[in-house]
Amino acid sequence: MKTIRQFLDHSHRSLYSVGPSATVREALEIMAQHNIGALLVLEGSALAGIFSERDYARKVTLKGKSSSDLKVSEIMTAKVISIDTRHTIDQCMQIMTDNHIRHLPIMNGQTVIGLISIGDVVREMIAYQKSMIDQLQSYITG
Repeated sequence: MKTIRQFLDHSHRSLYSVGPSATVREALEIMAQHNIGALLVLEGSALAGIFSERDYARKVTLKGKSSSDLKVSEIMTAKVISIDTRHTIDQCMQIMTDNHIRHLPIMNGQTVIGLISIGDVVREMIAYQKSMIDQLQSYITG
């Protein structure tokens, strides 16, 4: 199974973030502009939290708060589960499933170097399974 290092070597996506003092509306605008479901919340270069559509739905919309006045730091998920480049894709799937999360920041020490989503994990798992099936078919018919 592919490691996160191998995933990053083939993934050339930008990382999007906001500061903790950004408004929820500003964060939502960035997410909409880039068609993403979560933003890293960085204080300088340090990971302060993660802000997701789920945070917005559960902590703003359902509670009748205003996204224009509310700061990201007030509703972000501050206890962030992260991984490093030695984790494998299947380990990410297990972490996400066990913790009911959809995004995992990828860390190198205290520095964020990437972000993997459940969609990325599923695509990688499907590609791996297809490769294994192809190899087995080749072996059987070869």
